[in-house]
Amino acid sequence: VLRTAGTNCEIETAYAFVSGLDRSGSEVSTYGEVIEGIEFRLRFLKEVGLDYLTLNRGYGTLSGGESQRVRLATQLGMSLMGVIYVLDEPSIGLHAKDNQKLIETLKELRDVGNSVVVVEHDEEMMRAADHLIEIGPGAGLYGGEVLYEGPPQQCAAGDGSARSTGAYLSGAQQLTREAKRLEPSERWVVVKEASHHNLKGVTAEIPVGLLTCVTGVSGSGKSTLVNQVLAKAAARKLNRSKDIPGVHKGIEGLEQFERVVRVSQDPIGQSPRSNPATYTKLFDALRDLYTKVPLSRTRGYKAGRFSFNARGGRCERCQGQGAIKLDMLFMSDAYIECPSCNGQRYNRETLEARYAGINIAEALDLSVDAAREKFKNVPRIIEKLNTLEQVGLGYLKLGQAANTLSGGEAQRLKLSLELSKRNSGKNLYILDEPTTGLHWADIQRLSDLLFRLRDQGNTVVVIEHHLDFIGLADWAIDLGPGGGSRGGEIVYSGSVDGLRGCERSETGASLKA
Repeated sequence: VLRTAGTNCEIETAYAFVSGLDRSGSEVSTYGEVIEGIEFRLRFLKEVGLDYLTLNRGYGTLSGGESQRVRLATQLGMSLMGVIYVLDEPSIGLHAKDNQKLIETLKELRDVGNSVVVVEHDEEMMRAADHLIEIGPGAGLYGGEVLYEGPPQQCAAGDGSARSTGAYLSGAQQLTREAKRLEPSERWVVVKEASHHNLKGVTAEIPVGLLTCVTGVSGSGKSTLVNQVLAKAAARKLNRSKDIPGVHKGIEGLEQFERVVRVSQDPIGQSPRSNPATYTKLFDALRDLYTKVPLSRTRGYKAGRFSFNARGGRCERCQGQGAIKLDMLFMSDAYIECPSCNGQRYNRETLEARYAGINIAEALDLSVDAAREKFKNVPRIIEKLNTLEQVGLGYLKLGQAANTLSGGEAQRLKLSLELSKRNSGKNLYILDEPTTGLHWADIQRLSDLLFRLRDQGNTVVVIEHHLDFIGLADWAIDLGPGGGSRGGEIVYSGSVDGLRGCERSETGASLKA
């Protein structure tokens, strides 16, 4: 395979070559089992929608969804029985066109005698399930209950009561947009002749002041165009970044922006020391507040006393982390609650300072909603708490360790930080699949937030597969028509309504359906 097709060939090409070999030849028959094994593995990679990947593609360059599907194809190749497979959002990064392939693959695992448990928000996946379990009714402190258990058809029919997921499955509730759909003005950002990776010298025109969705099947070149070319070039010019953009012949229109903001789902921190309060700068306002209580003034406590990153006020056994790290040698590090401070991070003297009856450790243990009630008379604090509530994080605890937050929560934290800043209306926001891991109700909050940024005069560019979200956008740029070498072209650029009628677009066909 490697000698004839080359390591740079795509999986589909390699599969066609291997399956077409004449098995009667003496050389082929000698290695018959090996060839069958290669064909077997290539077929499963093809079935999970990865036929556009090349054989020598670096594993580290794969998206989260692609790497998960590679592991899934490996399991299929083992032909195991009696195994429980647990998958967390396998549809991440998957276009609606390829979603059915993934569902059929999971059914194949089920049919040979395995149990498949999927954590998922995708509508098609829910409808294809044999058994549906909904947890809720809210998130965090407001969740943890089993709301529904049974066939997805009964959930969609509203069995029992008007449930959140059932309402969307039945169509009784849908994503809506209160903001007015805008038309392009005469201002554009033009990416000229981008030819990085599989892009075929495309020129993309993005309207300024609108919300634009960049769509296309998996591997069509969306991330290359937006993240590797546009985002890096904009960050280099506007933010003085040292990132080197992908191959292109220039970008016009960047002078219309003051800065570029890339909002990803990357973690906001890897240890318990980082939390929503520290990330959003809310912790600074809290520490200043606690220096003004009578006990702090009497003892001369400064803001540093209430920091768990400095000596003086913190618990020295855990050094202000509230947890002690256990070295697990060859496994990931584990954390246990500090036995000295019981996870409160501070020493006894610091915890004696109280505002409205609570000390700073108890303040960090409040949810955003509870903190809004407790600190409603402190303008500097309530302003930041309100932005956290607006992005749907009212259930989150202020001091919740960053390494326990999901990707969607981390992304909304970053958006709340942007909202709390003074907005000039001249920013370029770039988001990569922001709906990943979000329920319809959360996507509604997210879309409202992005349109709010747009209405302030900003330009928002979103890479997205979620069809309901795409349907809300002002403008769409669709890449394709396929993935890998069959993609890299701009199939469509225009209004979302026009995308539905584009015959070459797989996204348009899915929207129309």
